[in-house]
Order: sequence, then C-alpha cells, then structure tokens
Amino acid sequence: MNLSEIGYRRVVVKLGTSVLTSGSLKLDRAHMVELARQMACLMKAGVEVVLCTSGAIAAGKEHLSYPKLPDTIASKQLLAAVGQSQLILAWSQLFSIYDLHVGQLLLTRADLHDRERYLNARDSLNALLNNGIIPIINENDAVATAEIKVGDNDNLSARAALLCDADLLILLTDQKGLFDADPRKNPDAKLITEVQKIDDSLRMLAGGAVSGLGTGGMATKLEAADIARRAGIEVVIASGHHKDVIQNVVCKKPVGTHFTALEHPLESRKQWILAGPKARGQVELDVGAITAVTEKGRSLLSKGIIKVNGEFLRGDTIELIDSKGKVYAKGMSRYGSIDVDKIAGKHSDSIEEVLGYDYGDAVVHRNDMVVL
Repeated sequence: MNLSEIGYRRVVVKLGTSVLTSGSLKLDRAHMVELARQMACLMKAGVEVVLCTSGAIAAGKEHLSYPKLPDTIASKQLLAAVGQSQLILAWSQLFSIYDLHVGQLLLTRADLHDRERYLNARDSLNALLNNGIIPIINENDAVATAEIKVGDNDNLSARAALLCDADLLILLTDQKGLFDADPRKNPDAKLITEVQKIDDSLRMLAGGAVSGLGTGGMATKLEAADIARRAGIEVVIASGHHKDVIQNVVCKKPVGTHFTALEHPLESRKQWILAGPKARGQVELDVGAITAVTEKGRSLLSKGIIKVNGEFLRGDTIELIDSKGKVYAKGMSRYGSIDVDKIAGKHSDSIEEVLGYDYGDAVVHRNDMVVL
C-alpha cells in the first residue's frame, strides 16, 4: 500500500456479526484472516487501527455446540462470557500471522458515563496504539445490564472513535451501504454514495437487523455516524465482503456510503456529553426556549422550562425536548429534577428566593450542552 495514497492517521474498523459469520451460524475464519490482512497492511503503512468487533455470542454458541438454553439475559451473558475468550483468541491468532499483537478492552456505558473512567479508557487505548498494538473493543456483555449497556457495537465503535481521536470510522456490514429504498424489497434501490447531513428523512430509510445474530441495523449505523461526524470524524458504511474494502476506503476510493465530518467539530468536553452519559431525564421547553437554545446559542434558563420528566441529580445529563417529545439538545443540568420542577417557568433572578440557594442563572449552560 502506498502511504502517499492514505489520507488518515487513525482508523476505527467496526465488524458486524453478519460480516464475521458470512451469514452462517459460526465465525468465518477464512474471511476474518482476510480482514486481518487488510488491517495489518494499514498498520505496516503507518496507519493506527482500532478494531471494534461483534460476534461474541455467535462464537460462544459455536464453541458450546449450539446448546439449548432458556431465552434469558443470564443465558446471553453465559454465551458472551464463553464467546469473548474464543473471539479474542481467534483475532490474536490471525493477527499473529502478521507479527501484530492485540489488546482487549471490554466496555460498558458506565465506563463512558463517568468522566474519569472515560479518560482512563482513552489512556488505555492510546497506550496500546502508541506501542503498535491493535486494541480490540467489544461491549462487556457478560456483566452488562440494560441500564449500563451501550446496546450495539455501531454506537460503541463511534464512542471508541471519539475516545481515541480517530479521523475515520468504517462500519462494515452485510449491505453495500445506505440505499434510497430497501434493496431487499426494491430491486431499483440506489446506493447513496455521499451524505452531507443526517436528517429525519434519511433516518426513515434505515431498516432493522436482518441476520438474526446481530443487534444493529442501518438505524444504529446512522446514529453512530451522526455521533462520529459531529466530532470531526469521517464515516463510511460499506459491505464487509467487498474486495479489499478496508484498504479501498482508507485510500478514499468510492466504496459504500461516505459521511462527511462537520467542519467545526465539538470540543472534547462536548464530545463526552454527546457520546458518554445516558440521559437521566428530560425537560420540556417552550417555543422561545427552543429557539434560544438551537438558533441563538443560548443557555437554558428556568423561564423556558414547562415541565420535568424523570428524576435526575445535579450534574446528570438530560435531554431538552418539545411538547411532542422531540429531542433538541443534550446537556449537563446544574440543578436536580426536584429543584428544576420548583423553578420551572420562573425568572432566573428568583431561583435563590425559591430554593434558598442557586448554582447560577442557567439550568443547562451552553458550554455543557450539545445541540442536536
């Protein structure tokens, strides 16, 4: 590979279960070694690679000869616990062919929610990359519960891209990219090669998972792409079985659907707010507050709040919504939900009178807010 053809310094590659199994019930190791070869070529050319891999549960089922287990969370955690070791063993053996070492990072949302743990995970990623070791990331399904799960490896890979300050995220799947219609139902569906903006009309084109083994469909890939591009990271969705797909994407050849990065990416703190903490609650805003927040770059003041949904503490991340539930922004609240409920609709200069104290005029300051 010609280094002069490569426009990227650090790349995150996400491989879906359907890519790793080639549509079967077990890992397709012949295809995995081909993917490892492409990633090894990048490493040898001076491009750092982070691998976000699905397939732990599929690997667990295969290793245990497809046991009949009850359909419970505990059964999935059992399969993930067995499969994780098999998955990392397979990758370790495949990359060793190219004299490369791997290191495993198992994450949950809790690791991304806490700012200190977020930074620790970032340091671990950078330490591996700085020593020529390929980080292999997966969700820690063996211990994760619904409350602390990221939920799918598409979104996990986007958060990994933010963690390691990547400049390209490649989402490999069983589809050639994003189409203007469902290609499984419409033979005239056309591939969308370039996306400048992700809006509601584009999200309507996204379907669900079809393999029965994976948890992410095209909708989760759009979510992941939106997170990454806001941080200044380019994203490509492409088929994991396209010949030399990883190398072609990195060399900027026309493959799959390319999402351009925003010209003015979010600063580090706002990237964490967007990608890390799960929203603990919501505040409903009036029309004037929505305009102030989304169009004028203002902080959220108590006067513009209509009501509070859910319970949250000071410092928790919350969503700013309208009366129909549409989310306009996400940010860290300077007041807990009980206090916000008391000061909702009141002027900022009366906060101390109502509560007996105040943490400032803004309920969510613009420096702690990401407009969506």
